[in-house]
Amino acid sequence: MTRRLEQCLETSSALRLELNRQRFAGHGRIDLLRRINETGSIARAAKSLGLSYKQAWDAVDAMNNLSPEPLVRRQVGGRHGGGTELTEEGRRLIAVYEAAETEHRRFLERLSRSVQDFDHFQTLLGVMSMKVSTRNHLRGVVSAITPGAVNTEVRLDINGAPLVAIITNDSVAALGLTVGTEAFALIKASFVILATEDGGLKTSARNRLCGVVERIVTGAVNTEVVLALDGGTRLTAMITNESVTNLGLAVGRRACALIKASHVILAVKD
Repeated sequence: MTRRLEQCLETSSALRLELNRQRFAGHGRIDLLRRINETGSIARAAKSLGLSYKQAWDAVDAMNNLSPEPLVRRQVGGRHGGGTELTEEGRRLIAVYEAAETEHRRFLERLSRSVQDFDHFQTLLGVMSMKVSTRNHLRGVVSAITPGAVNTEVRLDINGAPLVAIITNDSVAALGLTVGTEAFALIKASFVILATEDGGLKTSARNRLCGVVERIVTGAVNTEVVLALDGGTRLTAMITNESVTNLGLAVGRRACALIKASHVILAVKD
C-alpha cells in the first residue's frame, strides 16, 4: 500500500532565544555554558565542542554584552592560576532554556502529528488564526462556581480583582470549568460602562473594576478609553464623546468600569 505524502512529513525547528530582538542563546551557546560550568575553563570547554578559543570567547562576550547581568566571569590568579565560572544568572539561563526546550519539543511533536493529517491540520490552522471582535480578553483563574437551576455564576480572579460571569450550566460542563481552571473573559468594549470612582452610584452591574485612565482616543462620535486596572490588567471601553466630557475623564484620573455579569463570555484553551 502506497503511503500518502502527509504520512511521511515531519516538522523540525531549533529553539533560539532572543534578547532585545538580537540573537542571544541557542543550543550551541547553551552547550558552551554547560561545558564552562563543568570544566571551569573556557579553553577546555571550547576544545570539547570543537571551537577555537576566540570563537568561544566571542560567543560569551556577545551574551554578556546583551544580558543585564554577566553570565560568565573570569577568575584571575589564585592557587589554580585562575579560570572561568558561570554566574548565578548564567546557571539560571541554562535552566530557563532547558524548560523552554522541553515545551518546544512537545509542541513540535504535536505539530508533526497534526501535519500528517492534512484535514486536521487545516482545522488547526483555522483555530490558531481565529480572531474575535471583543476588545477585552482578560486572563483569570476560576475562584468560585455557584450553580443554579439553569445558569451558573462563575467568579474569576483577574490579577486580584474579582469578575463574575453568568453562563448556562451546559456551558460550564462543556468548558470543563472547575475551581483553579484558567479561563479568559471576553468583553465587548461597548458593554463596559465607565463611572467616576467617587460617583457613589448603586447599579445592577455585578462587576466594578477600578483603575487609572491610561489612554483616550477620540473619534467623530465615540471615544476609546483604556483603563489600567489596579491589578495591572488593561480594559478598553467605548463610550460617547459627550460622556467623556460629562465624566471629566482624563489620562491619569481614576475611574471604574461597570460590567454586567451576563455580558461576560468565558473561554478556555482547548
